[in-house]
Amino acid sequence: MAERRSGRPAPPTRTTIRSADWDGRELDGEVHRQVLFVDVDMTEVTDRGSTFEECTFSDVRFNVSVHEDTLFAACTFVRCSFFDATFKACKLTGSMFDGCSFGLLKVEGGDWSYTGLPGADLRGSSFRGVRLREADLTGARLEGAEVRASDLSGAWLHSADLTRCDLRGTELAGLDPRTVRLDKAVIDLHQAAVLAASLGLEVR
Repeated sequence: MAERRSGRPAPPTRTTIRSADWDGRELDGEVHRQVLFVDVDMTEVTDRGSTFEECTFSDVRFNVSVHEDTLFAACTFVRCSFFDATFKACKLTGSMFDGCSFGLLKVEGGDWSYTGLPGADLRGSSFRGVRLREADLTGARLEGAEVRASDLSGAWLHSADLTRCDLRGTELAGLDPRTVRLDKAVIDLHQAAVLAASLGLEVR
């Protein structure tokens, strides 16, 4: 299993965009590398095919924004808000979230492998068809969330709260049910057999 990304220092930045109003702006294939975004309002931004590489977002508001086929490579998000934000077929590999809020976040497809979301409050969020391999979800709160048809192989889930979480169709290999809360979580028959086997039970 890969080393946890929690606590990873933010990448160096070369330019800064501070206190900008991007509310409702349309981004189409823009490229930003090693940029520090500070107190930027990206509410209701529509983003298609843009690239953000090794950028740092501090106190940025992504509320009600829509991102499609966007790349956030090894980015750091600090105290950002993602209320009702939507990510479709986006790639956030290696990105780190610290002290962010995620109310009603919707993620459809894409690759969030190796992301750092330790302690994230993801209650009511939705992940469908998302690759989350070796993501750090240590202590994450996923009560009432959806993680459907996704891949959690190798993910760090120790102390995560999956109460009432809909996990149907998701790859749970490596999940230790003794280290997470699974009260009233929704799973399918195949997953039930996988979890039973992880507890040392013999399914016949």
